[in-house]
Amino acid sequence: MNMTIPNLGSIASEYKNESYPAIIDLTNPNQERVISYQEYHAGCDAVARGLLKLGLKEGDRIGIVSGNRAEFLEVFYGSMRAGIVPVLLNILQTKESIEWMIENSDVKLLFCESVTQDKCPANIPSINLDCDAPNSFSKFKDPGVFTATVPTYDQEAFHAYTSGSTGRPKGVILSHRAHVWVAENISRDRNFSPKDRMVVAAPLYHKHAMNSIKCVLVGGSTVILMRKFDAKTYVEYITRYQATVVSGVPTMFAMMMQQKELLVGNDYSFVRLATLGGAPASDVLIDQVAVQFPNAEIVKIYGITEASSALFGSNHKSTLIRPRHSIGWPIAGNEFKLVGGDDENQGVLHVRSPGMMNGYVNNPEETQKRIQDRWYNTGDILRKDDVGWYFFVGRSDDMFVSSGHNIYPLEVELMLEKHPEIAQAVVVSVPDEIKYRLPVTFIVLNKGSSLTEEDIKAHALKNAPPYQYPRKVYLVDALPLNTIGKIDRKLLEKKALELYTSQDPRETGSSHT
Repeated sequence: MNMTIPNLGSIASEYKNESYPAIIDLTNPNQERVISYQEYHAGCDAVARGLLKLGLKEGDRIGIVSGNRAEFLEVFYGSMRAGIVPVLLNILQTKESIEWMIENSDVKLLFCESVTQDKCPANIPSINLDCDAPNSFSKFKDPGVFTATVPTYDQEAFHAYTSGSTGRPKGVILSHRAHVWVAENISRDRNFSPKDRMVVAAPLYHKHAMNSIKCVLVGGSTVILMRKFDAKTYVEYITRYQATVVSGVPTMFAMMMQQKELLVGNDYSFVRLATLGGAPASDVLIDQVAVQFPNAEIVKIYGITEASSALFGSNHKSTLIRPRHSIGWPIAGNEFKLVGGDDENQGVLHVRSPGMMNGYVNNPEETQKRIQDRWYNTGDILRKDDVGWYFFVGRSDDMFVSSGHNIYPLEVELMLEKHPEIAQAVVVSVPDEIKYRLPVTFIVLNKGSSLTEEDIKAHALKNAPPYQYPRKVYLVDALPLNTIGKIDRKLLEKKALELYTSQDPRETGSSHT
């Protein structure tokens, strides 16, 4: 079947003659760079021409080893225009891990910064994105008009690597066809338009930020791009640039809500959308966000690298109000089934989607394990209510059994965070000779709170079944984050085991670390 597949690198081409900003680059907070849609498209074309001038061919892979900056986006979208495949690399990974990913994807050329150069293998040629470098990006670019290639049906567009919480990161092969579909659907579902300005501080090498950028480009909106997340700076940029869309993981929003001296007294009625993804959000946090941004639709988003983020949305046939903790209503074109639960309304989500990956890079065994008859096993446990709204329950590998009861950490965490003095809670398990596993929790209290371990246990026993209450409570000042800004649950599991086995499990009283 002959089909004309749009090139993902060319999204937003309808705005190529617009002079208003596509990017406000604040990766150097002291030097605002405003890049119009005209300049952005010219930059992408110059990258495509520069790559071909160096002798790269359609299907070759290039790697991006960089923090957030406008040049990152020019390389990412410009290379795809030439049919060359950008590989997104997490700069917070170890040098050894980055080198392995580069080898795994057979990268021919690297784009890096001076600060990331030492993580790049010496045997791969590189272009430095800093203007003053000898092999600089400005010298590499070849200005001029470029006509983007037309991809074949499943032609790969880019590679994204998963975080690799269990072993090596897995390279995910994503096609032009799939991610044009993803970009158009999530931008449409969230109603992006040229009137929108969105602050993006999450790393561009991760799907959360890249999908935000796709929404901006498809909508002809403006992205306010930060180098990395800083709560104080983020709030300042919302105010200064009248951002209509704010986005991040719940931890980022929790840190923003603590910036009371910056938030108080300001009118944020211009914020129309707040998206929270990557982790669950408590009722207390959602209430705080709703008060701060009174006109904003607050949306919990769900997505997976392998099967896109265009799985659930807000638009549907009825006028029903989306429940607070729902991840949404199925976006047309996706097929779902919930497997292994007590009934068809709860279980591990298996999905068939137009946004599905082609497979894993050089890993046919894992591809076959996760995809059967085009159904992808997400490993995430979801439930569906009687109306048809979906809810995230937890990761199947996070669930543990205690005294014969299945315990989903998310359920316990949300229950704990209903206490007005608890800012954040993470529940993990420790081994027990009698009950197999026992729940314990790490708690971050709100400033000024004097809650004790016994207070928290009493709250849990009052609001949840007895088997769910945490047997130990560890009060901490902050929770550790992994390289993509999510809470590092694996590290907390290790810490919990160390703390629990170093003391008498029958001991009572507050534990603080």
